[in-house]
Amino acid sequence: MTDSKNNAGIGQQRSHYCGQVALPEVDSEVSLFGWVDRRRDHGGVIFIDLRDREGIVQVVFDPDAGEHFALADKVRSEYVLHVQGVVRARSADTINADMATGEIEVYARAVDILNQAETPPFQLDEFTDVGEDVRLKYRYLDLRRNDMQQKLRLRSQVSANIRRFLDANGFLDIETPILTRATPEGARDYLVPSRTHEGNFFALPQSPQLFKQLLMVSGFDRYYQIAKCFRDEDLRADRQPEFTQIDIETTFMSESEIMTMTEQLVTELFAEVLGVTFESFPTMPYAEAMRDYGSDKPDLRIPLKLVDVNDLMASVEFKVFNGPANDPDGRVAALKVPGGSAISRKDIDGYTKFVSIYGAKGLAWVKVNDRAAGLEGLQSPILKFMPDETVMALMDRLEAADGDIIFFGADKTTVVNEALGALRCKLGEDLNLYTCEWAPLWVVDFPMFEKNDKGQWTALHHPFTAPSCSPEALEKDPGSALSQAYDMVLNGTELGGGSIRIHRADMQSAVFRLLSISAEEAQEKFGFLLDALKYGAPPHGGLAFGLDRLVMLMSGASSIRDVIAFPKTQSAACVMTEAPGAVDNQQLRELNIKLRQIEAPPQSD
Repeated sequence: MTDSKNNAGIGQQRSHYCGQVALPEVDSEVSLFGWVDRRRDHGGVIFIDLRDREGIVQVVFDPDAGEHFALADKVRSEYVLHVQGVVRARSADTINADMATGEIEVYARAVDILNQAETPPFQLDEFTDVGEDVRLKYRYLDLRRNDMQQKLRLRSQVSANIRRFLDANGFLDIETPILTRATPEGARDYLVPSRTHEGNFFALPQSPQLFKQLLMVSGFDRYYQIAKCFRDEDLRADRQPEFTQIDIETTFMSESEIMTMTEQLVTELFAEVLGVTFESFPTMPYAEAMRDYGSDKPDLRIPLKLVDVNDLMASVEFKVFNGPANDPDGRVAALKVPGGSAISRKDIDGYTKFVSIYGAKGLAWVKVNDRAAGLEGLQSPILKFMPDETVMALMDRLEAADGDIIFFGADKTTVVNEALGALRCKLGEDLNLYTCEWAPLWVVDFPMFEKNDKGQWTALHHPFTAPSCSPEALEKDPGSALSQAYDMVLNGTELGGGSIRIHRADMQSAVFRLLSISAEEAQEKFGFLLDALKYGAPPHGGLAFGLDRLVMLMSGASSIRDVIAFPKTQSAACVMTEAPGAVDNQQLRELNIKLRQIEAPPQSD
């Protein structure tokens, strides 16, 4: 017998995890370790639910246990115990069908209090409604909850399954550097000052992209890594400043061969871990995805599509519609929601506010109350601005029926696509329009480039993606060039993206020129890669999956923060460790860094 002040104890190693004690162990002696989930005192008999990572088991103490009963009377929630006892079957009327161990209980003979615990800042059962800021501050307690334990166990299972698949298919697990140099990959780098190279900085990798290409040049043929990556960017539910990706690269495989192999990986993963069967992964060109869904990661569970109506709106006097309809960069599109006429005006106002997040200036709509009644059967504030024949042509094109509502987007194409694409997904969720549980697909034939706000070409994926044409054709018409890139999408989330890489120096140089990267700048930033391409670089390509996003989807979590042990907040901070934090002047001097003092704004009289 002991308590937290004494290291001596009943001195037996663990025989079982709490959640694994079952009927076959009846009449056997067990030795258990865990935390007190709950303690109850019923008529002089003490019941303790003892919890560890595998689950909960009920432990019973009665007065016959003597001093051990007295010790059990002292325990409270989250005390750490070592219990020794005998397994016995519960009577039929006391079986707890909600517990995996509900058919048995442990009759305690001895107990050690290995450590006491203060009252936790929140209850640790799965029904506790507590703010995320509190959960993250006390993350070590939050992680004790069954829900979080299951999510992280799933993450471990997913990682192990992926490793087994890649190992079995001849891939080598090779680590690449964390301290590297800054490269333009679309987001800001996290910089690390060098103490030994005054005035110079390392960068944390946004991805292992260049190193895995160099491994292909080195002849390793098949590489993978579950790699930590870092991006200093604004956060969303599916973004973190540090994240984990399943990085894959291989040589002498075509675009379709890489897609087939990684599709098999994901298919086997879902079948083995979740028991989910994917029949097929349809392939959709990028242009079709943007036209019909307004997104390059469409959620195919939702049976709604965007329909172009530019031609119908080009001649109407309503400037809201005819302006974008006659603008080469504009779009007017309609989104029909079958049975949606029941949506209230209040909800329509809410959807109008929702699309404004994406730059939309408004949300026009038409309710179809009685199609047979013609214009009289339609309800909308915009009908008076359009000729009757245009309205009826619109109804015909959309195959509108009684009870439908039609929403419109009219603006620059990018605004319409983002606004109506997001509205489509929100309506699917709000109205429960899903036709299936899982909808995987491949999106292919991406444009090689897009123009930024300054009219300059930027790489849609990254500058090491191979185009589907020659260097000469690429430079002659970069706007029409397609890339050999492919994204795997599941339920409206991009699981992973990849491409065939550029393996010839002339093509890489052509891409750099189009991106306004001079030969000098290219040599300064990527000279090691350009040099490597000169020494017999093989054709190669690969793909990277976001492990955090993958586990989020598989677990049904709403945020990747729920599938990461110690995540950052939306402001890229750790409220538990209070990172990032200040460092002392001595450390700054060693790094040759001096902080700039920001003057306070002048006080007004």
